[in-house]
Amino acid sequence: MVQVGDGVEMPMVGFGTWQLTGKQAYDGVRRALDVGYRHIDTATMYGNQAEVGRALRDSGLDRREVFITTKLAPGRFGKERETITESLAGLGTDHVDLWLIHWPGRRSASSLNAWQEMRTLRSEGKARTIGVSNFSPAQIDELTSGTGETPAVNQVPWSPSEHNPALLASFRDRGVVVEGYSPLKNTNLKDRTLTEIAEAHGVTPAQVVLRWHIELGIVVLPRSKRPERIASNFDVFGFSLTDEEVKRLSGR
Repeated sequence: MVQVGDGVEMPMVGFGTWQLTGKQAYDGVRRALDVGYRHIDTATMYGNQAEVGRALRDSGLDRREVFITTKLAPGRFGKERETITESLAGLGTDHVDLWLIHWPGRRSASSLNAWQEMRTLRSEGKARTIGVSNFSPAQIDELTSGTGETPAVNQVPWSPSEHNPALLASFRDRGVVVEGYSPLKNTNLKDRTLTEIAEAHGVTPAQVVLRWHIELGIVVLPRSKRPERIASNFDVFGFSLTDEEVKRLSGR
């Protein structure tokens, strides 16, 4: 778990639902919850919030056991209240645990106005904590200077082939938790370093990549529609990487 707000803890591994719609979204979330995920990531623009909500209800889990994230698309700027109301109706809950601005607006004022309204809606109990996605440090600073509040989370692409230690440090200097999406999408799972480390631990290369995120303190969001991969992507808590292995994977 990682702290992402006053009394709010977010699980380090979440199930991503991008490009999962209809039955695939429902089945994927049900499988994820069955094997132990307690963090589900969705978004307004994914078009699957109803399926996510139905899967959560059908799982039999208490709503308080599952951390739910959704996101506000830039096309919905100015319609924050309407959007979160629709999201909560689809998800079948009275609040989300984390609400993100999905992408920065073309004008900084657009993001700033959305951020201010999200703060208001959080104070009304619609979200436990709020953050951003795909924001640069400078764009985060604009929100902070404009409102006095820094986003709790920034969700960005992150993987051994797409990472930047200096950027990570800059977010952390601001107190922002980094959440990595597409951890496996651009990763060569046949890379020699990756396969050697996987063999040493008796796990898959994909599991090594996900564990690398955890070792770095980065929340990670693997996504799959295959039941066996959904399960194996969550099975990353039974081993640890050495400092040297982390350095090798990081290319430094």
